[in-house]
Order: sequence, then structure tokens, then C-alpha cells
Amino acid sequence: MSTADSPARRRITLTGISSRAWEHPADRGALVALRELRGFDDVVRAFFGMWNERGFRLSVLASGIRVDHRQYPAVWQRYTEAAAALDVAELPELYVTHSPWLGAEAVGLDRPFIVLNSACVQQFDEDELRCLLGHELGHVGSGHAVYKTMLMILTRWAANLSWLPVGAFALRAIIAAMLEWWRKAELSADRAGLLAGQDPAAALRLLMKLAGGGDLSQIDTTAFLEQAAEYAGGGDLRDSLHKIRMTAWSTHPVPVARAAQLRQWIDSGAYGRVLAGDYPRRDDDGSTSVSEEIKAAAESYREEFSRSTDPLVGLLRRLGDGASDVGEWVGGTAGRARSWMDAATEAAGRAHRAGRTAPGATAGAGPAGAGDSTGSAGTSG
Repeated sequence: MSTADSPARRRITLTGISSRAWEHPADRGALVALRELRGFDDVVRAFFGMWNERGFRLSVLASGIRVDHRQYPAVWQRYTEAAAALDVAELPELYVTHSPWLGAEAVGLDRPFIVLNSACVQQFDEDELRCLLGHELGHVGSGHAVYKTMLMILTRWAANLSWLPVGAFALRAIIAAMLEWWRKAELSADRAGLLAGQDPAAALRLLMKLAGGGDLSQIDTTAFLEQAAEYAGGGDLRDSLHKIRMTAWSTHPVPVARAAQLRQWIDSGAYGRVLAGDYPRRDDDGSTSVSEEIKAAAESYREEFSRSTDPLVGLLRRLGDGASDVGEWVGGTAGRARSWMDAATEAAGRAHRAGRTAPGATAGAGPAGAGDSTGSAGTSG
């Protein structure tokens, strides 16, 4: 991380900001639905079983460096600045662990904490690091670790039920839907990182470094965004099918797609409106409507479908009212997932009352599973 003195940039404190301000509509719809489930926290903890969140914290406490005003003080300063911009009152613990990969993760259910790879300290400048830490704070603020916990449980179930074609197929369908939500959650956290740093150039540089390494001396932002446009709409149907294969079972969108999505959010005026004070407040979170958020998620897919330059999407548009079909599919999938979660909650309650404990799973977010990784799979957070 650069230690050179630079003029301080004045960042706006987004007082009382709700995580809904940065959440992608598809991510937000799923989160609101899950938060409305009666006993959802109980079912997560029941399935969480004996997985030792305390043990993982002890592990990083033993093998990493806990960041504060005495250890990695420059990183701590960037962390407190990101937290101040997002109006985070209670900072999760932050650790730096030795790793040559650009990565970070937010871990935990009851007391989330953030783990930052040492490569980030070495290769990100102050503005990029602030953005990365804001990304992780965004994950914590949105409660994404709960998401990942359920995803890990479902993945384990799918492996255990692989001998049963029908059951395994149903679980894989739910896992695929949750992975799609998770990819949208990464876009949400990218927006949180931008709001924390309030420097669009730094946010894009962060994604460029994740794609090509820490040296940007020979990299051009415009050319990188041109790459994103080529990835989104270039080639023919074979390229579309390759993209589906690349992303269907991934937790993170590819870096060029993330850069394009963040640029689009900025150009839409949404980023500027938040900085101007036009954003939802935490005090109003309790009044959110599940049905309205699911409708907003469906509408976001319709809009994405209508403006996509992907060859396969273009073909579907020519064949019929694909946008409407996609919107109906999203709404239906959200409803089915919620019904499944209701059933899972009830089953977990019965199991808990019977004194049985299901296998635990690792919480967090990221390609490796335990936490949200920003490393080689291509994300901050």
C-alpha cells in the first residue's frame, strides 16, 4: 500500500444509510424474503451445528495480525474512513493474514469479522484499499454470511444425495438460484465499496488489479471497459454458451462484468443520488415489502434482458417476449425458494426439538467457501 502523503479527500458521511441503498435489486429481493422468514436465524444455527466460528476466529488470531491503531495503523485508518462513510457504528474485527493472492473475506454469523490478505496491503493504494474494505463492510451490513452458510449446507446436501437423482436435481436447482443471488450480492458489495471510498476511478482500478495483478502502469481504464463490452456482446451463440458454463456455478461475476456493472450504476445517476442524500434509511428497514422487492428484482432482470447485447439473449428476444418470461421465472423462483425455506425452518425446528443436530457448514463468502474472497476468483469481497 502506498504510504506517500496525498491530499485528503472529503468524503460524505451517509448518515443512517440502509444496506438497501447499495443492494442490487435481485440481491435485495432475496434478502428481504429471507429476513421475513419466521425462525430463519434459528434454522441457520440449527444446521450450523458444531461448526466452530469461535475456532476460526482463534485461528486468525493466532496466525494473522489484528489490525488496530498500533498494528497496520495505515490500514486501520483506511478501515475507519470506510466505516465512517457508511455510518458503521461498530466495526467488525479486522485481521491481515499472509497470502500472495489479492483477496479478502467477511466471515461469521453472530460476530462477523473481516480477513484481509497481505497482498492487498502491498499492492493496493490507499483509495483502492478503502474501497475494498468498504466492499467487505457492505457484505457484513447486508448479512451475506447467512446466505453463504445456507449455500454451503445445500452444497453438502447435494453431495450426500447424489445417489438420488430427483432429490439431487431439486437441490442443484436451488443451489444454482442461490449462486445467482450470490453473484448479485457481489455487485451489491462493489457498490458499497464505491460508497465507502467515493472514488469511482479507485473502484475501477481495484477490479482491474483483481483481473491483471497489482501493476497498472501499463493498463488503461478505457481499454478495460472495452474488454467488458466485448465480453458482454461479442462473438456468437457458442460464446454465449461458454459464458453460461463459466459463470453458472461461480460465486463471483468475472472482473470485467463487475466493472461494467459498476460503471452502469454510476452512469444511471443512482450513485450520485445516494451521495446527495437520496437513499433509504436503516430506521425504515422494518417497513420493506417482500412482494415489492421481488417485483423490483424481476424488473431488474427484464431491464437487463432488454438491453443485453449477448447473442443468445438477442436470439431469445427475437423468438418471443423473453423479458416477460425471465421476469416471471425470477418471481416464481423467489417464491419457490421462500416456500422451501419455510419447509426447512419447520423441519429444523422438529429436528432441534428431537435433540438431533444436522452437520454444520462454513459461513462467509468467496470462491474457496469459508468467507467472501476477493482473490484469484476475481472479487473483493
